[in-house]
Amino acid sequence: MSGAEPSGAESSGPESSGGEPAGGAPAQPADAAPGRHPPAADAVLPPSLAGSAATLFADRLDLAAAYAELLVTDGVVRGLIGPREAPRIWDRHLLNCAVVAERIPAEAVVFDVGSGAGLPGLVLAIARPDLTVTLIEPLARRTAFLIEAVQHLGLTRQVRVFRGRAEEAAAGAAGTEPMRADVVTARAVAPLDRLSAWCLPLVGQGGRLVAMKGASAAEEIAEHAEAVQRLGGGVPELHRCGIGLIDPPTTVVEIVQERARATRPARRARTGRRGGRAARR
Repeated sequence: MSGAEPSGAESSGPESSGGEPAGGAPAQPADAAPGRHPPAADAVLPPSLAGSAATLFADRLDLAAAYAELLVTDGVVRGLIGPREAPRIWDRHLLNCAVVAERIPAEAVVFDVGSGAGLPGLVLAIARPDLTVTLIEPLARRTAFLIEAVQHLGLTRQVRVFRGRAEEAAAGAAGTEPMRADVVTARAVAPLDRLSAWCLPLVGQGGRLVAMKGASAAEEIAEHAEAVQRLGGGVPELHRCGIGLIDPPTTVVEIVQERARATRPARRARTGRRGGRAARR
């Protein structure tokens, strides 16, 4: 994969929040907020988690540690990670995401929708060098951080960043080809019915959505199973990832795309600017 970073039209779509302007221009590095950088010491791997981290990241553990340092420094300054999350960056974020790799087949193409600071997509790319990962994120300040992180970690051949909404990636925007993956991941993006509507069009028949969920996952399945099936998905399945490695295990809901649906063309952002242009960094 090349280092090109496709850039979609940013708008107030389903994965976005806040009032950043739309536009298809390449994402530029966001300016750090004024003030002192948070201490990088928060990124140090706790000894109690060292064994699990070594199992999950293997010979890329140093790379995971470098990403942890980015999150607790630049990520906090730029508002992508809350300051209170920094001391628990390993157990609550890195390891919590890395165990999801057990639900992803070898050499899969993975799209991470609403990637934010790169969770879980960038973590999965570090833990699984066989994966090809695209981080889909509509907000410019987040895509700027993601592009910088991918460059800093030396992952430009494995990971790319798409600035835009999931439906723009699925339908193709401004003459670009529709994007398709084997697996789509998402973490704390939306309820299961809306998440399925955005993510299932990104996979073909037999592809799957792997959504990280919390304690209410079973209730969400019961509430939204019919809506998911109307969208072409199979019966949502609940899985616990990382049993024996992390406590508590990570809860995911997995949905297989059983009937691919026609994808509507993506709408342009309200500003009228074009999206979907390939941007070279």
